[in-house]
Amino acid sequence: MKMAKAIRKQAQTAERVASATADVVVADEMRSLARAFRSQADILKKKEKMEKKQLSRRPSSK
Repeated sequence: MKMAKAIRKQAQTAERVASATADVVVADEMRSLARAFRSQADILKKKEKMEKKQLSRRPSSK
C-alpha cells in the first residue's frame, strides 16, 4: 500500500472515532487529526506525481 493511501486510511479511522465518541474535545481533536492526515496525504501524492513526471522527462542513456 502506498504511503498516501495508508495515511488517508488513518484519516478515515480518525473520522470514525470522532463520530463515535461522546467527548466533544476528543471529537474535535480527532477531526483535526483527520484533516492533518488528509493534508499530508495530498502533499505526498503531489510529490509522487512530480517525481514520476521528472523520471519520465529524463533522456534515455542509450
